[in-house]
Amino acid sequence: MKTYDKLVRDNIPQIITQSGKCCQTRTLSREEFVAALRAKLSEEVGEYFASGATEELADVMEVVYALAQTAGVSQAGLENIRLSKAQIRGGFSNRIFLQTVSDDEE
Repeated sequence: MKTYDKLVRDNIPQIITQSGKCCQTRTLSREEFVAALRAKLSEEVGEYFASGATEELADVMEVVYALAQTAGVSQAGLENIRLSKAQIRGGFSNRIFLQTVSDDEE
């Protein structure tokens, strides 16, 4: 028996049982869920860093959407926040790398 002790996508238990294996699961409390999502975000970002695969970015987004939902923000609401910040502060398309900032007096 292999122990995982981690948050998985909703269909994973069904996929496991359809493969002829057994699994044990439990439903997390809200607090446990948020903590597990944060851990999952770190895991998914690490997988993206390791592989660079676009598929891993989709996994990161899924976790981000779930975290937003726990804060009462929908995917559309999160996108509106993103667009608002991009309008005010810009995005990253110009590839600007800030090196230094000094006071006008220097």
